[in-house]
Amino acid sequence: MDEMCLEGIAEGVKACTRCDLGAGRHKTVPGEGPCDAEIMLVGEAPGAEEDLSGRPFVGRAGKVLDRALAQAGLGRSKIFITSVIKCRPLGNRKPKAGEIDECLPILQAQIDAIKPEAIGLMGNVATKAILGLEGVTGLHGRVFQDRYVVTYHPAAVLRRRELQEDLVSDLKKLKELSLRRK
Repeated sequence: MDEMCLEGIAEGVKACTRCDLGAGRHKTVPGEGPCDAEIMLVGEAPGAEEDLSGRPFVGRAGKVLDRALAQAGLGRSKIFITSVIKCRPLGNRKPKAGEIDECLPILQAQIDAIKPEAIGLMGNVATKAILGLEGVTGLHGRVFQDRYVVTYHPAAVLRRRELQEDLVSDLKKLKELSLRRK
């Protein structure tokens, strides 16, 4: 994969004014990780700390994710991590359908550029945006299209600690899938 392509996508995100979210952002959060990542993780949208830093999953949910990745034997530095939405929704609200529609081509361009072997869809927003399905509780751990693994969003683990084991198990499945597809 050409790293310049990924940088071009990130520059396009920084200049984006396709929806109203751009007016309230501090920084865009296009995502980060190697351009040849075998695994991609997709969350919902940046939170407050991500909006300030321009980096994905650096707040409380990011700490949960880091712990789960370590438990699953995955190194964050080898994974491309992004979100469906690249700007923080005001008040940390759920993204609107129109905002998702505007950002989805950017996410698809990232997927096309990186060509990951396996993609983890963290939470309902990512799962619905990519697969058109809802209900992570009934879908988590399942593999779709031989590439996508549905799992809980790390923020859900903050609210319900018992989901940590499921998140780790799902990440292990993602790791196995990436190795199997090579």
